[in-house]
Amino acid sequence: MKIYKLFISLIMVLSLCGCTSKSVTTQEMTQSDSPEKGDLTVIGFSQLGAESDWRSSNTQSMKTTFTEENGYRLIFEDGQQKQANQIMAIRKFIQQEVDYIVLAPVTETGWDTVLREAKDANIPVIIVDRMVDVKDDSLYECWIGSDFKLEGMKMCQWLNDYCKKKGIRGSDLRIVDLQGNIGATAQIGRTRGLSESARKFGWKVLEYVPADFTQTKGREVMKTLLRKYDDINVVYCENDNEALGAIEAIEEAGKVAGPNIRAGEIMVLSFDGINEDARQYVIDNKISCIAECNPLHGPRVKGIIEKLEKGQEPPKLSYVGEDIYAHDKAVESIRVDSIEYPITVLQTK
Repeated sequence: MKIYKLFISLIMVLSLCGCTSKSVTTQEMTQSDSPEKGDLTVIGFSQLGAESDWRSSNTQSMKTTFTEENGYRLIFEDGQQKQANQIMAIRKFIQQEVDYIVLAPVTETGWDTVLREAKDANIPVIIVDRMVDVKDDSLYECWIGSDFKLEGMKMCQWLNDYCKKKGIRGSDLRIVDLQGNIGATAQIGRTRGLSESARKFGWKVLEYVPADFTQTKGREVMKTLLRKYDDINVVYCENDNEALGAIEAIEEAGKVAGPNIRAGEIMVLSFDGINEDARQYVIDNKISCIAECNPLHGPRVKGIIEKLEKGQEPPKLSYVGEDIYAHDKAVESIRVDSIEYPITVLQTK
């Protein structure tokens, strides 16, 4: 696309200068045109917000990848958790005639119209992290992100195997789910992972409550749940920030966050693994297990763009590989859908 635009510009310049004896060199073109227009691939990135440490790392990965030194100009727009802001940003990118649009959507639905506008403008759209639910999947080139339901299934398989190792019956578990933003792909997948596993293993899920992927809401929701139920022994937090907030509430209530359910501790499970405090809590055994969600999508998006620039077709869906972190050595690996996943043990060195 960038080559095509440059080619058209060359034709226009040469046609204007055709009646003179002076030829226009590439060097002169470079000097007269700004680098933003002539040399750099322009990326419009609509990020949904900055609700968590994972999101901040995801944004930073994009910013450090799409630099002028790497041949790019990045136009960044923070949606502040509002789809209307993101739709406005995409339309702005279209007006600016960017080369590519990268979208991290706040929710899955409601994108058909604006993505159709981008396609009509011949601007490829790459979706990252959360998915979009559109009638025509040709409205975007590809999606890059995590298999969120698989993350949930892996977490639940670890919990099942751990309980077996420790002689804890599945029927003794009393679980609460601190969900993410309702309608987000991560929330949908991780919630489904728990609900399907609970039916499979005979667990009792006391309640599913949105906590918006934030530490403040995680603390608030957990305080309410602890007042409502006196038998909670597992809290399934759909990201690290919620887990940190939940642990604050648990400790404020005079209880202990830890894996020893029989001694009255409350086992905390989490997702992401990007927050340093959360990883330290695994070492301290306050968080029993974290299913990693890798936020470093910048290089992956860059690879997709390089393929498109060469006229190659990237895979429609690209899932990233991710680990599972635990403190206890009781479970060394888990098996989900006939695939074995090793457990990475985090302990003080």
